Amino acid sequence: MTVQISFDGEQLEGRDGQSIGGILLANGHRAWRDAQGGERGIFCGIGICQDCVVTVNGVEGVRACQRTACAGDIVERESRA
Repeated sequence: MTVQISFDGEQLEGRDGQSIGGILLANGHRAWRDAQGGERGIFCGIGICQDCVVTVNGVEGVRACQRTACAGDIVERESRA
């Protein structure tokens, strides 16, 4: 079964039960957060480093590597100084 999410307006498809980070990676997105002048994506993949945080359905600071994607999720980039 598949799940569809929106990332910055782009519709992406992944597998049911897959993390948001996994779907982003599978669809060619390697970075989705700007911080300290550089781009960030998944670094540790276990929720410790917080490099992969995104906004999901209006909630900021969600770890993409830890959050299971749900059909219809709206995922947006985050920028932190």
